[in-house]
Amino acid sequence: MAFSTRSVFLSLFLLFLSASVSLAEIRFTEVRSDNRPIIPFDEFGFTHTGRLELNVSKISLSATNLDLTKVGFFLCTRDSWMHVLQQLEDGDVSCALLSKLVKLVYTFDKLKDAKGFSTVFTETDADQFTLVFANCLQSQLSVSMDVKSAMYNLDGKSSRRDYLSAGKTILPRIYFLFSLVYFALGGLWVSVLYKKRLTVFGIHFFMLAVLILKALNLLCEAEDKSYIKRTGSAHGWDVLFYIFSFLKGITLFTLIVLIGTGWSFLKPYLQDKEKKVLMIVIPLQVVANIAQVAIDESGPFAQDWVTWKQVFLLVDVVCCCAVLFPIVWSIKNLREAARTDGKAAVNLMKLTLFRQYYVVVICYIYFTRVVVYALETITSYRYLWTSVVAAELATLAFYVFTGYKFKPEAHNPYFVVDDEEEEAAAEALKLEDEFEL
Repeated sequence: MAFSTRSVFLSLFLLFLSASVSLAEIRFTEVRSDNRPIIPFDEFGFTHTGRLELNVSKISLSATNLDLTKVGFFLCTRDSWMHVLQQLEDGDVSCALLSKLVKLVYTFDKLKDAKGFSTVFTETDADQFTLVFANCLQSQLSVSMDVKSAMYNLDGKSSRRDYLSAGKTILPRIYFLFSLVYFALGGLWVSVLYKKRLTVFGIHFFMLAVLILKALNLLCEAEDKSYIKRTGSAHGWDVLFYIFSFLKGITLFTLIVLIGTGWSFLKPYLQDKEKKVLMIVIPLQVVANIAQVAIDESGPFAQDWVTWKQVFLLVDVVCCCAVLFPIVWSIKNLREAARTDGKAAVNLMKLTLFRQYYVVVICYIYFTRVVVYALETITSYRYLWTSVVAAELATLAFYVFTGYKFKPEAHNPYFVVDDEEEEAAAEALKLEDEFEL
């Protein structure tokens, strides 16, 4: 059998990973002396008017006089690939290209003496397909080539090309709408800061910066996707998107750490251990953004794509865990203070607030990292935009909660606590179970 069990399952793994990568813009790929049995390029959701334009040049084969019907490009869905795997395991076919379950785009036996080819493949079946290069002669043949691929759908009325997948074509409008919401929230926050300027702390201006960066990030992402939708390439808008995405990521994690430490509104300084958390989170965010750029710009065909994906996931998990520690430290400090300074009501209010924030941060991280990914996995390709909406709504809710709970207060309620409230708070603290991470 030309495909080993190990290589087959590795190719399946790569195919499934590719779902979260590509925006399906026009791709330029260089393949050099590659003998991988499967090289996945892009995954795309076709409508009934789908097209694939494939231009391959500078083809160089390490051997001649081979059966080149077993080397070429094909399209397949995830479901069909599962059946192809079974056929390969059962020995019904010796090569994926020979299976009737895949759609042949081009096989190298048609090359003759040419060093390249161009072809346009019309896809009339509405489904999500992956463009794949198969080399069933991997033990005898290495391939070098330059590949330009473009997948798009034609608009039914105007016949304009839409380079965004069928499930992502409305993303520009979604991102633009959310950017307007964040700009509106920014204006509202400015008015709140002005009205309560006597009790505004540095953390509140930092919150405003986070809001504005989030809005700019969404605006650039909307324009980035819109340009890709029309032309198939970003042409600079992706640079602005990555810049604001980088700044937004750093400032958001920094904000969670600063709020967790109580900086500015509880104390005007950071302890050494809290500074160390920031020194860990900020460089990790730099690494995460570098990994994200490498993932988005390379695609699953790259040899090191899986490595970059693992780096990004690992760094993101470490950052999410690191920002929780300052909140836990503040909760423990408030508990100790409640037993010693005689201000039970004050400390109970602060303790309740920080415990709520801890739970909300946990829920936000879990939803945006786990639930959204699960939603993207189980949702039909036509509705992939729903996972984006879910993630943005969760993020918006988190921003609103943070702003509402930590907004500047014109009147400090801690100065108007009577004896009965103080006694009740003291009893509540005694009865409360010890908080644990």
